[in-house]
Amino acid sequence: MSEALLKLSGIRKSYGTGATEVEVLHNISLEIKRGELVAIIGPSGSGKSTLMNIIGCLDTPTEGSYEVMGHNTFALSPDALATLRRDFFGFIFQRYHLLGHLNARENVQVPAVYAGLSDKLREMRADELLEKLGLGERLTNKPSQLSGGQQQRVSIARALMNGGEIILADEPTGALDSKSGAEVMEILKALNEQGHTIIIVTHDPKIAAHARRVITIRDGNIESAVLNEAEHGSLKPQKEEPQNSSNQVRAYIDRLKEAFTMAMRAMVANKMRSLLTMLGIIIGIMSVVCVVALARGAQNQVLSFISSLGTNTITIMPGQKMGDMRSGKIRSLTVKDMYALRGQPYCDSASPLVQTSGSIQRLNIEASGTIMGVSEEYFQVHGMEIKKGRIFSQDECAESPQIAVIDNNTKNTFFKNEDPIGQKLLIKGKPVVIVGVLTDKEVAFMPSDNNYVYIPYTTLMSRIVKQNYISSITVRVREGFSPAVAEASITALLRLRHGRKDFFIQSSDSIQKSVNQTAGTFFLMISAIAVISLIVGGIGVMNIMLVSVTERTREIGIRMAVGARRSDIMAQFLIESIFVCVIGGFLGVLLSLGLGLVLLVLAPAVTLSFSLTSIIIAVVTSSAVGVVFGYMPARAAARLNPIDALARE
Repeated sequence: MSEALLKLSGIRKSYGTGATEVEVLHNISLEIKRGELVAIIGPSGSGKSTLMNIIGCLDTPTEGSYEVMGHNTFALSPDALATLRRDFFGFIFQRYHLLGHLNARENVQVPAVYAGLSDKLREMRADELLEKLGLGERLTNKPSQLSGGQQQRVSIARALMNGGEIILADEPTGALDSKSGAEVMEILKALNEQGHTIIIVTHDPKIAAHARRVITIRDGNIESAVLNEAEHGSLKPQKEEPQNSSNQVRAYIDRLKEAFTMAMRAMVANKMRSLLTMLGIIIGIMSVVCVVALARGAQNQVLSFISSLGTNTITIMPGQKMGDMRSGKIRSLTVKDMYALRGQPYCDSASPLVQTSGSIQRLNIEASGTIMGVSEEYFQVHGMEIKKGRIFSQDECAESPQIAVIDNNTKNTFFKNEDPIGQKLLIKGKPVVIVGVLTDKEVAFMPSDNNYVYIPYTTLMSRIVKQNYISSITVRVREGFSPAVAEASITALLRLRHGRKDFFIQSSDSIQKSVNQTAGTFFLMISAIAVISLIVGGIGVMNIMLVSVTERTREIGIRMAVGARRSDIMAQFLIESIFVCVIGGFLGVLLSLGLGLVLLVLAPAVTLSFSLTSIIIAVVTSSAVGVVFGYMPARAAARLNPIDALARE
């Protein structure tokens, strides 16, 4: 007697626990030798299908031992059991269990994908098997385009794809007409003649009559085992099938490709569900990209205003800090302070500022405006340019002439269609002659709709406001000097002159740092909001993927039955989750850019500055969301019991 290929000893199988526990198999002991054609027969509910599932490593017994070629299956890991199902067993199911979105050729190739066979070899072997089974003209037909008998033949070809040393056929003719059923039985007998071990589970005695040995099960017990050696002759050994020698890297890549293909097909097949899943990610990515772009645009605008103050400029103002309510009462800054600063080595130039507001008149036109008392260097410090005429000179500043330079808005108010050069304005009742007009350019912290008139500071102090103190001093730092060192030197000098610190300093550098710091805080707040949005979107992805796992449980069971590892199932659902999030991320970015173009046309004052870094971070974050929130559904799919998954309709 040859050594047993399969050996079951004391197998028991129970369902439920406690008072609800039901034992469907009672102390089953059985041996099956290589090359046998065995029929397991019994009425519905006798436990024959449960026994076949245990033999095929789709299910595990409650008690007992099961050995395949002398190896105890209880000691095998889930992936080792998957390898056994893939390389050793071939399953033929009553309901065919074909994957509806794959054609006949692709269905047959599935076990070889998980075995790591190359694309070319897979296709050649699948075509060869289908040709032998009479389906050479149906290679690209999907299951819905095949008859029941043809679908069962595809199922047989799939069982043989990786060799199929043992073919397990569960009611292989149960869903077929008599003619198709007879054809399937002839195929199984021919396979047995070629050396395959065939185990058929059936309730039909006519089907069981084809077997060499008939094992009858009733109420979970083996009732009889009849050997029909005379009719069927001696056993034939299984032919040696060439082993797949594909390298592991290619096998891994092929499995990933298959997982990717399945994920893409699932997304395409459920377009609306996929789009709704992406919606939360799209909104989250859109919000973070747009708000960051808006913040960057505002920051750039503020920084451009700051740069208009001049490079390396320092402004000294009375008081303790910006917004000090007492600063108007502090009158310690004087022209002498300005001259003291002009003599310092770090000072390139310095300009005082005396500012007042009041009535501006010409003929019958009267408007309020701001009168700025400045030196000739003020315009250079603030980047102002002359459109027409000239600015006043250093000598003129010393002589207190009644001359003025006006901005473009003042020109339009009082000299709409006239040349203002040489004409007069009344400033608080005092006449001044216009010598220059500035170009129309926005200046930081100066409203563009106001009327500005610039006159020598000496003129404003002696002839109009009658004061001996100034509002502020702006110092341009000489090239090569550090603004921080200049700031410290100015503070020390003025503290010495005043006997106390009754002033504060602002520089373009410190303002820029303050703006950047505020922007950084704003970005953190935006990031927190974006993270919350993406988490909400991720929870939606997880919920939809859990639903997807439930809907596709039967597909998972089929893949496990033909040899898919847990990692293969997990990869398929994880890839789907990641791609939903990645595509959602790219759509969110594209919609953000589209919104930027719309705002550019409809609201040009709103500046969006898109950052490549923020876009990359947004897409990477959406991918991470796919991994994190897709892991749980993918893990749930991978940990399904194959037989439970197959039983799900």
